[in-house]
Amino acid sequence: MANAKKAAKQETAEKYVPRVLQIYEKEAVPALTSRFGYKNPMQVPKLVKIIISSGLGDIKDNAKSIQIAQNELKQITGQQPVLTKAKKSVANFKVREGMTVGLKVTLRGRMMYDFYDKFVSIALPRVRDFRGVPTDSFDGKGNYCMGVKEQLIFPEISYDQVEKIRGMDICIVTTAKTDEEARELLRALGMPFKK
Repeated sequence: MANAKKAAKQETAEKYVPRVLQIYEKEAVPALTSRFGYKNPMQVPKLVKIIISSGLGDIKDNAKSIQIAQNELKQITGQQPVLTKAKKSVANFKVREGMTVGLKVTLRGRMMYDFYDKFVSIALPRVRDFRGVPTDSFDGKGNYCMGVKEQLIFPEISYDQVEKIRGMDICIVTTAKTDEEARELLRALGMPFKK
């Protein structure tokens, strides 16, 4: 009986295809192929991973606050964050080598597509006075990085339980060779760029 339930659950999980992946295959690939003239479908740029990182600046001494920040990031991404340590000691910031200075999550596969979908269609519209994301935040190699000022834009975070408002950096890594290709890929996947 337990094996039958497990098999049914696994079959359901295998049938599930993220919405962004469907949009990519049905709309983005033909649009990018016609625009840039790719000869092979494997040349079409695609998402590789999304890295979400958050600095812990002022709470590096408080273990309870680190745990709260870790739980919030885990709720947002659905994956356990990794603690990042300082590589060098910096006296001005009272940081010693090996101290915990931030949190990081790397998403790939289905979780990456689900997070991207939630970020673009639910979280970004909840930003106060939202006019679109900047088009000049590409790094020259087809990767897009942007910052978010508060974690409250994500639906998993309850306003009453937030100890402190924290920002985070979101870096979307693609296989695009140029910024223009990456911009068109993200635009095709629903990223609301400024006009």
